[in-house]
Amino acid sequence: MAVLRPHLALTVTDVERSIPFYEALFGTEPEKRKPGYAKFSVADPALNFTLTQGARTELGAFNHAGIQVESTEDVLAAKQRLVAAGLAAFDEMDTTCCYARQDKIWVRDPDGTPWEVFATHEDVDEHGTGCGCGSGQAATECCGEVRECCA
Repeated sequence: MAVLRPHLALTVTDVERSIPFYEALFGTEPEKRKPGYAKFSVADPALNFTLTQGARTELGAFNHAGIQVESTEDVLAAKQRLVAAGLAAFDEMDTTCCYARQDKIWVRDPDGTPWEVFATHEDVDEHGTGCGCGSGQAATECCGEVRECCA
């Protein structure tokens, strides 16, 4: 069976409050919008992404979500789109994370879910100290308690 696109489902406390954030993050509107539910069919990167309204007490095994893009220019374009939407995006450029040298930005959705937009430049032999939220730390003021991305 061929995989058409990955699927990511998040539980959020308020779908209507979350939709503008994800519209800015993905650059597209929801394909389906129902009370307590929204589905985004993102073309690039290919992703079936859904929001379901409900109580969220913890992230469980979920660490963070990310969008890998082709270049630093794409990272910066995403940052510009997010900032234009009134969101705070934090840089983590030329960082080593997950055995790769990367440029990335971090942003949080209205419920605090950490998202990164990143470009990988090359694989490296060390895990690195990145994977925080703009400062190279595992936890910072902007992202609270973001665990290392590859722990």
